[in-house]
Amino acid sequence: MPQLRAKAERKPITPSSRRHAHDQVTQATRFLEWLAVQGITLSTCRQSDIDSWHVGNGPHRRACLRTFLLWCIETKLVQRFYLPTRQSNRASPMPPEDRLELIGQALTDEDRPLRSRAAAMIVLLYAQPLSRVTRLSIDDVIRDGDHVLLRLGDPPSPVPEPVADILVAWIENRTNMNTATNRNSRWLFPGRRAGQPMHPDTLGGLVKALGVSNVLARTSAMRQHVQQTPAPVVADALGYHPVTTTKLASEAATTWSRYVTAPRFRSPAGWKPSTTRDS
Repeated sequence: MPQLRAKAERKPITPSSRRHAHDQVTQATRFLEWLAVQGITLSTCRQSDIDSWHVGNGPHRRACLRTFLLWCIETKLVQRFYLPTRQSNRASPMPPEDRLELIGQALTDEDRPLRSRAAAMIVLLYAQPLSRVTRLSIDDVIRDGDHVLLRLGDPPSPVPEPVADILVAWIENRTNMNTATNRNSRWLFPGRRAGQPMHPDTLGGLVKALGVSNVLARTSAMRQHVQQTPAPVVADALGYHPVTTTKLASEAATTWSRYVTAPRFRSPAGWKPSTTRDS
């Protein structure tokens, strides 16, 4: 709770942060219940008990319990244990050809719901998490003459014409607009609750039904962006932190991995470039 409160003071709590906190509390409760069944308390818990619990539970449960056990050790509620090192099981990025195939399917498969196709395009092209997609409004889809822009950061990102047609068609045929308080909704993906956007989990299920894995698709899209554009520019345009895009650029071994932002090259006051060229 202190961590959530501190985070909430800086920015809104995301659904994933709330779920992670919920899972931590759930696993701590289950662990205490397991100890009670064994006739063990925290003060009498030993290394062998910790090892037995880890053997009988999967990586997600072990990872969620780790914070609670570290807190117990720090506050001296238990003796000091050896806890297995947390292992990161990062999935491999989606191959570019698979991502292009999904984009093609979302563009051409008119039997699929328009809402699902529009959301999938935002994920596949602009590497946006669903928690951010659901917070987009129709005002973030900017029509500038014959061009359509999507405001994800600064500046807004251009939308290719086939995708622009899908977004515009979806805006004109949005669902969940029948209730009295939802008729004037500005959300790009209105939810069933009046005045609220669609829940990220609900939209995630619709996108997954198209065969689009949110995490893998976003990773693949972001890698393509940082391979073609300097990481700080990608961060500004897509609403990411520059550290995140720079790290991804380095992992992808791009030619932009050593890119330095323009202010570092600012010339000293009074300096003028030479107009002569060395022979």
